[in-house]
Amino acid sequence: MLREWQMERPKLLLSIHGGSENFSLSPKVKQTFSKGLITAALSTGAWILSDGINTGVSKYVGEAVKTFGSHDLRKRNTVGITPWGVIDNNTDLIGRDAFRPYYPVGNPFSKRSCLSGFHSHFLLVDDGTQGKHGCQHGLRQKLEKQIQLQKIHPRLNQGVPVVCVVVEGGPAIVSTVLDYVSRAPPVPVFVFEGSGRAADLLAFLHKHTSVDRLLIQMNMAEATNLCFLTVERLEDLYNSVNITILSHLNPQPCKQKFV
Repeated sequence: MLREWQMERPKLLLSIHGGSENFSLSPKVKQTFSKGLITAALSTGAWILSDGINTGVSKYVGEAVKTFGSHDLRKRNTVGITPWGVIDNNTDLIGRDAFRPYYPVGNPFSKRSCLSGFHSHFLLVDDGTQGKHGCQHGLRQKLEKQIQLQKIHPRLNQGVPVVCVVVEGGPAIVSTVLDYVSRAPPVPVFVFEGSGRAADLLAFLHKHTSVDRLLIQMNMAEATNLCFLTVERLEDLYNSVNITILSHLNPQPCKQKFV
């Protein structure tokens, strides 16, 4: 990526996770996520990773880049790691050492997704499946771990730090968060409370676990609450959650009420 795409070496990696289907964010949460994400990326020289499609959380990433990002596409460093089988008109992208025009205009009758036009680079992952998400996760995990091993500067013995950001999401997000905080060293995870589904469930766990939990509540200026997860205990929390709750994190946006 540094050699072929001539990307600048990252000093931070922001890995964005959440729902792949469209969902609504309140204006306050959307503003906080968009401005905070791009400000953090530009001020630190970070790369942003997402699924790269024009739906769900990746769409919000693209809109954040459009509104607050650099006008220079080469400086955006927003990488989509995308399942080949979910992309509409993916055959238009086939070629080697060639420019292939791609028009991110969705077919209203298609169940597939378009690439987000505001991502700067894409890695397309093909495992032979069609219309299914998930095959990209293994590559994304390996890429993140490889980036962590890179030094942020040749003279410094410090690898690239990784931060996970969770917005909305389904049951798989809980195990994704578990993987991050179980790594050695643990990867910090920012959870946007108020964005719905899995993010709100994780926030609920944060607020209703024992006093000795290693969870730190933080307030972002002018906006939504965040849970900052660096817990080894999340595995216990995950195992204690009623699986019925997880199974009802349906893909439709909804307002959740916990009692």
